[in-house]
Amino acid sequence: MVGPPGAGKGTQAQILASELSIPQVSTGDIFRANVGGGTELGQQAKAYMDRGDLVPDEVTNAMVADRLGQDDARAGFLLDGFPRNVAQARALDGILEDLGQRLDVVLELVVETEEVVTRLSGRRSCRSCNHVQHVIFDPPRTPGVCDNCGGELVQREDDQEETIRHRLRVYEEQTAPLVDFYRERGLLVSIQATGSVADVTARALAAVPTGERG
Repeated sequence: MVGPPGAGKGTQAQILASELSIPQVSTGDIFRANVGGGTELGQQAKAYMDRGDLVPDEVTNAMVADRLGQDDARAGFLLDGFPRNVAQARALDGILEDLGQRLDVVLELVVETEEVVTRLSGRRSCRSCNHVQHVIFDPPRTPGVCDNCGGELVQREDDQEETIRHRLRVYEEQTAPLVDFYRERGLLVSIQATGSVADVTARALAAVPTGERG
């Protein structure tokens, strides 16, 4: 699954993985597990993630190869957040060949830049319970106060508009070429990522080859 930050990849990947009875393999989860575990790869990744930059390919590839080799991924998986560029896509080819696996479809979630900025810059996280609200789509009853526990709602650094626009520029420079890469292979299906979650899910499921549905 490919698409810019804020397109809803994580949400859709979780739903689709459940619908298809396959594990969601998220690079975000892989990074957090390594960072939380204090592994060498995790420490390297954290420095880049804190700046809003992409983690170097050699670090990411090693983490993904290890995850895809685990037992629960042998019957299939849904990749969320990887590959992010053509170099990683070619590395994935090698990983999948070693595992006897292949890609069936690449879903591109399409959303306009300003919609992404609105979605992400409006998020507020509670300092106390980590509950997330949105100043437009899910405004707190009292400005700056968490509806869940009454804690302080703050804007995370990676949700600030400047950081978001930087992430989008990085995406366009490094990740968007994946669209052409997979289109040329006949694997790409583009779907609109606007509207309700259920609407986007329906479009995504319709794009999955029938034989791959759980």
